Amino acid sequence: MTTGVRRRMGVEERRQQLIGVALELFSRRSPDEVSIDEIATAAGISRPLVYHYFPGKLSLYEAALKRAADDLAARFIEPQEGPLGARLLRVMSRYFDFVDEHGPGFSALMRGGPAVGSSTTNALIDSVRQAAYVQILSHLGVTDPPARLELVVRSWISLAESTALIWLDGRRIPRAELEAQLVHDFAALAAVSAAYDEEMGALLRRILKDEPADGPFSDLAGRLMALAS
Repeated sequence: MTTGVRRRMGVEERRQQLIGVALELFSRRSPDEVSIDEIATAAGISRPLVYHYFPGKLSLYEAALKRAADDLAARFIEPQEGPLGARLLRVMSRYFDFVDEHGPGFSALMRGGPAVGSSTTNALIDSVRQAAYVQILSHLGVTDPPARLELVVRSWISLAESTALIWLDGRRIPRAELEAQLVHDFAALAAVSAAYDEEMGALLRRILKDEPADGPFSDLAGRLMALAS
């Protein structure tokens, strides 16, 4: 028979447990609606003990956001093999996995939640956007992006962000369609920029050269041609 004796956790282990518990609660409800008492109960400890590890709800919230931000940024990491369209589609699938699993927490991360406007929260949001930006440039094989390419990539990241937030409000569009649409959006943004700039045109031609007939970018071209006819 078990004795029911609870194992004593070390300081860092307990901190990580509390962050995990907070993230789980934030994935179901807005952080504004989650109390320290609920976090303590879910962790199986007392309210004063929570404050022993975190001076307040804000510090615990920011620690949870840090873990969420690291997780979200990692979703953009993809082996640089195969056509770009297929790579971006896999990235969007993992991105929406996170959004789907952590809806209220994702909204809080991108909108600031109870720490809106704080330097810590803003830095975390910027770190996710910058990680995504760096990853996309690496897939394009570019280290020193021209101004138009930077505009395309950063605009696309912002579009993915706002699309996910809108989708969470009712999930009225099938998720798989949105993932494909966002990959098409990247191609469309690049194509419009290429119409104004030869350097972007050369980059787009290089991307499309490796695109298979059944790839996302080819699918977009087919859809546009169907509309034109």
